[in-house]
Amino acid sequence: MTVTIERVDTIALRIPYDHWAPKPAFGGIARETMDCLLVRVTASNGLIGWGESFWGGWQATQAAIEHWVAPLSLGQDLNDRQMFARFERALHNFGRSGPYIYALAGLDIALWDLRGKLEGVAVHALLGGRRRRRVEAYASLLSYGGSVEHVRRNVARALERGYRQIKLHERTAETVAATREVAGRDVPIMVDTNCAWLPDAATAAVMAMAPSKPLWVEEPIWPPEDFSSLAALRRATGVPLAAGENATGALDFRKMIAAGAVDYVQPSAVKIGGLSAVWRICNEAEADGVTCVPHAPYFGPGYLATLHVLAAKQRESALERFFCELALMPYGASVPVVDGGVEVPDAPGLGADPEAELIERFRA
Repeated sequence: MTVTIERVDTIALRIPYDHWAPKPAFGGIARETMDCLLVRVTASNGLIGWGESFWGGWQATQAAIEHWVAPLSLGQDLNDRQMFARFERALHNFGRSGPYIYALAGLDIALWDLRGKLEGVAVHALLGGRRRRRVEAYASLLSYGGSVEHVRRNVARALERGYRQIKLHERTAETVAATREVAGRDVPIMVDTNCAWLPDAATAAVMAMAPSKPLWVEEPIWPPEDFSSLAALRRATGVPLAAGENATGALDFRKMIAAGAVDYVQPSAVKIGGLSAVWRICNEAEADGVTCVPHAPYFGPGYLATLHVLAAKQRESALERFFCELALMPYGASVPVVDGGVEVPDAPGLGADPEAELIERFRA
């Protein structure tokens, strides 16, 4: 019997957090909570699947799901793998990125969860099988606004808690050098600059970081789709570069790889179209010799979806984890980060559902 989509709901969460420093700004506004937009899909047989859409501007994505994506979804066969392509084309006039694609991403992740539950297998089995039982995680430090003092203290804190890889969200050579000094020579350090520089300013800035030997510098160029300038920067500095969080779709990744712009590609499951898109991009990129390291500083089902991709894909790479303390850590008991790594769950679907207490306490 065909199992169809009966209902699509959203649940927005706003979870207080502490990152041991003044709150960073996002979109010019202080980020007081870690937000999460859950997508709950109920199937005609009563099973429930959970997905996650990008938290940035979640109110717009929530409206996109309610008014457009949910009505399109009702009655669809949950095993129909062409559904996303149809919906993407139907909604393309609303934008090739942004709230509507984020909405579809949440739906896609929930459908993978449902398919695994329906078949009684973990999502990694649906991807062809798990290649590794444990995935290393890296501490992705929030921005400290260039404060060397905050960077030093929190790099040390992350290492004390078992992380063996560190990522900064900073833009100065001083903070990178301080990280290298605290971490030692063997700890991989990544630097996300969030599209910091126009092309003519990027070379000097990245070269200033080079003595600290970053594993990669992430999105150093504004605008991020200027792949020719990114390629020129990579050639000029010899520093490995990463990009892809802000890519529009799979074609952008093919373009950046063809341009010789990146050493690492970073598709984001909750932004670019779900687990399906990330899995396709990972396989294509790694077949071309470029490592896929998905962008994934998320705490909801997007975290679990990325974990299954990392467990099943060809090349081993680490899972991004925002380094902060939440008032209640999602999956803190079921799929926790322990000593800088995560055991890949074997339970059907994504491996765990969001905690009822989390929804009761922090629903927006």
